[in-house]
Amino acid sequence: MGNMTQFPDRSKVAPDAERLKDYTWPEDPHHVPEWIYTDEYIAELEQQRIFQGRTWNYAGLEVEVPEVGSFIRSYLGSMPIIVVRDEEGVIRAFENRCAHRGAEFCRSYRGKAESFTCPYHQWNYGLDGSLQSVPFRRGVKGKGGMPKDFDMGANSLRRLNVTTRNGAIFVSAHDDMEPFEDYLGPQMLEQFDTAMDGRPLRLLGVHRNILEGNWKLYQENLKDTYHATLLHTYLTTFGLFVASNETFVITDEAGRHSATCNRRPEGRPENDETTAEIGSFHSAMQLEDPSVLNIVKESDSPWTSNALTIWPNMILIRQTNIFSARQIVPMGPDKFMLIWASYGYADDDEAMQEHRLKQNNIFGPGGFIGIDDNEVIKFVSDGALRGSERDGVIPLGKDDEPDDTVITDRALRGMYAWYRKEMGL
Repeated sequence: MGNMTQFPDRSKVAPDAERLKDYTWPEDPHHVPEWIYTDEYIAELEQQRIFQGRTWNYAGLEVEVPEVGSFIRSYLGSMPIIVVRDEEGVIRAFENRCAHRGAEFCRSYRGKAESFTCPYHQWNYGLDGSLQSVPFRRGVKGKGGMPKDFDMGANSLRRLNVTTRNGAIFVSAHDDMEPFEDYLGPQMLEQFDTAMDGRPLRLLGVHRNILEGNWKLYQENLKDTYHATLLHTYLTTFGLFVASNETFVITDEAGRHSATCNRRPEGRPENDETTAEIGSFHSAMQLEDPSVLNIVKESDSPWTSNALTIWPNMILIRQTNIFSARQIVPMGPDKFMLIWASYGYADDDEAMQEHRLKQNNIFGPGGFIGIDDNEVIKFVSDGALRGSERDGVIPLGKDDEPDDTVITDRALRGMYAWYRKEMGL
């Protein structure tokens, strides 16, 4: 990377001990304090100790930067970054902030460029983030300009460590991060490779939406298998995910990541005792086009769906023949953005591509189930912001019980044990 400036290690910055005395975590591991969803200082500390800490952050798909100069605007936590393919075909990532006056210079979501120029004072950077030119560096007619010892290399963009796995791009503020495969662990890696099996990807579409709520609520939502059996009419009524299905819920050893695997039986669920407690189940409901439920067998996986949460900011979904990667972007304690990338495989024929596009109506801000999650996250956020203070509770299941039930909060407890350790709380 030449003389590019190193990203500062803010994860080692000690939290303000005096300030942290005001934050008392409940002794009961089944309780979660609600100030982690609302407090400005906690949100600031998360940027330093989690997103800029020892984590691999999902930043996009390789197929989004297919050629030399192709770039996307992405994020490390809430920090804007650029992901670009350089002249040698290597994927680079660096802070989207000019080294001169700190302007966020790239405003396009995606595109193709030979270099990047800050509009404020025209400082120009190469595709590797190195500072290439400074207007009037030598001044005009012998007057003004930069000092003679001005170091171009020291004023390059702050770079990030980049790794890839089967088409997904991850970045870290640390050059000495453990390999991504070790970061996931063997069980989670197996699930990851089911959703991205290494074949070249085809991008089907990208969309963004902003949700009212704390970013952790979305990580929680995908780890909370209990709600999926109760909230979503589409999933329960048509049998895609109900409590009676064969399921498998795992976490990595550290508790950071989780995967929920589900096998959908043939046909629709019966209106019997297994659905009696599911208020969202409506046996009379019909689909105008039932083919949206069809499954085309394309892997050896016994599961019809896999939902992975990769700490801290990735949701990776395989549901029937849908594949989507979601990036969580915090925007303060009570707002976050989701960037959704839907994809298939480059060798899909036209019929398979149309099938995936049709099935993708299940997700997104207006999808068959996506809107449910968006709304209830806002409800939880409203309660935390406006209601009387009280802890959240995650008591379902036991940490040492078999992993074949979805009526459990085990993955949530694992996440918050890790979160508390990393945050120094």
